[in-house]
Amino acid sequence: MKKEKEKKRKKEKPGLSWQTGKYDRNQEYSFHLPYNFLLLCGLWQVPPKTVLLDCMDNISFGSWKREGRDKAKEHLAEYVIAMGYGQEFYSPDDIRTMFKQLDAMGMLFPKSGCDMELLDAHVVWRNKFQTAWFNEWFNKVRRNINDLMDTDV
Repeated sequence: MKKEKEKKRKKEKPGLSWQTGKYDRNQEYSFHLPYNFLLLCGLWQVPPKTVLLDCMDNISFGSWKREGRDKAKEHLAEYVIAMGYGQEFYSPDDIRTMFKQLDAMGMLFPKSGCDMELLDAHVVWRNKFQTAWFNEWFNKVRRNINDLMDTDV
C-alpha cells in the first residue's frame, strides 16, 4: 500500500533545468553492497541505508542533523578532496570554500519553535541562495549547462 501511494505522488518539478536523468532529485538505486561494508554494518548493528543516508546528509553540509557532526563533515570534505572529485574544475581550496558556504547556509536554519512565517521565508530564501550558489560556482569555470543535461543514467 505504501508503494502505491509513492507511485501516485506527483513527480516533483526540478528546481533547475538540468536536474533530470542522472541528476534527478528523486532516484532509486539498486546495486550490490560491498560484502565487507555489509559485514561492518552487521557488526555495528547499523543498517547500510542509515550509513549511506548519514554520509549524504553530512556531505551536503545542510541544516538536517547538524549537532555533533562537525568532525564527520570535516572528514568527508577531506575524503572528497582525496578522491579528486571535481578537481578537473576546482582546486582543493575551492572545494573547501564550497563546503564552508554550504555549512554557513545550513547554520541559518531557524531554531525550533519559530513561527511558520519565518520558516516559509527561510525556505524561499534558501532555495534562491542554493540556485545562486550553484550558478556562481558552475559559471566560474565557463562550462555549458547542457553538459549536465545528459540524461544517461
